[in-house]
Amino acid sequence: MTRDRITGIGFQHPVRNIRRLMARRIAFTELLMTVALVVCIAVALTAVSLGMARADTLGAIVDGRDGALALAAFLGLLIAGMGGITAAVTRGQRGGKAD
Repeated sequence: MTRDRITGIGFQHPVRNIRRLMARRIAFTELLMTVALVVCIAVALTAVSLGMARADTLGAIVDGRDGALALAAFLGLLIAGMGGITAAVTRGQRGGKAD
């Protein structure tokens, strides 16, 4: 019996794992951290977008000057971020045929 308690510990004390109040606190903390991360990403995206607008990246590409690398990097990061969000949302869902 002692061996089963020790193998199930992980990073937390086993008694704390079954407490309902602790689970609520952990869920609230994770929700708060997720919201903070989304806000930080939105601020960073806004700063990058404003920087590209001030640098006139699209105008430079049309005129034939440099700037294609900045636009390609921005679009690549945007697509990678969308893929990450899609993977995070669909991770818990089971695939299968719809009835």
